Amino acid sequence: MKLSRKMPLRLFFKISIAVMSVGFAYAQTCFTAADMDEPTRNALQNTGKRYLDMVSRGDSASLKQSATPSLAADFSAVENALNDSQAALTGAQATSRPPYLLKVEGTTPLQRAEFLCGVFGKSGQTANSAEFVIPNLAPGNYGIVVLDASGPKPPRTVSFVLQQQAADWKIAGFYLKDLQVKGHEGNWFADKARAFKSKGQNHNAWFYYLEARELSVPLPFMYTQITDNLYDESQAVKPTDLPVDGTTVDLVAAGKTYKLTTVFPLAVGDDFDLVVKYQSADVSDAAKTFQENTAVMKGLLARLPELADAFDGIVARAVEPSGRDYGSMLPMKDIK
Repeated sequence: MKLSRKMPLRLFFKISIAVMSVGFAYAQTCFTAADMDEPTRNALQNTGKRYLDMVSRGDSASLKQSATPSLAADFSAVENALNDSQAALTGAQATSRPPYLLKVEGTTPLQRAEFLCGVFGKSGQTANSAEFVIPNLAPGNYGIVVLDASGPKPPRTVSFVLQQQAADWKIAGFYLKDLQVKGHEGNWFADKARAFKSKGQNHNAWFYYLEARELSVPLPFMYTQITDNLYDESQAVKPTDLPVDGTTVDLVAAGKTYKLTTVFPLAVGDDFDLVVKYQSADVSDAAKTFQENTAVMKGLLARLPELADAFDGIVARAVEPSGRDYGSMLPMKDIK
């Protein structure tokens, strides 16, 4: 069957992109809430709450008017996210975390903007520090505003990347994120990773470390002492027989060799599944691609039977060179 369940909400981030010229010098500065002046801090927090109110009401028209031109030009992903999240955010109480102010000086976009926020120690990050790494960031002032939304639904964060334009703070990035998977937060997944490691199930441990890091921060380009420590722990179980860091790995299944490009955990609805992507020349024949997806799922589980202890199912996605893909999902109990 074709995968039809909704995927979780991800980052919608649009900032002007251009090629960086070599030889330019840039200043990248981060101000924590304690570093910035009170009017700026209040402006960021109040703007974030105002935009959250639009999100909770599903007011996509007002959000689009408040977006930067590059985000407004391609707003469909944000509108889809609003439709998916409005019910969960209705009636939620929002608490703003201390904001960050990021400044980039120069005349052209920075290929890799890295911001070190707060006090760092001799060993790196401290309990109150943070790091942001954002690609292709144009010069300007940016605010990072994270709000915790709690209510009848499981807790989640609503985050805005705001770009200053004259006296206004426009929406340059928008992110909605659940803080739990199946009722469990990041520290639970970290503990489970250590338990899997102690049993010698290093692949399961690796994937659970990934999920622990994912749940520990509200933004995928944000790093903290917790995520850094989890990264260091995970290196001891980093797999060599799965695609990691852009590599591909061959999987022989049903008499055919498939090139796996990525394998990662993903919360899908009420399930915690494992996603495997592989290269495919053509996915237009749905019946044939479904059979190949099934073969990949069976082959992966045959190679790594421990996965049955950690996941509810496997999602296989065949991906053409063009990027078009076809996905199938099977519960773990049906992969035989």
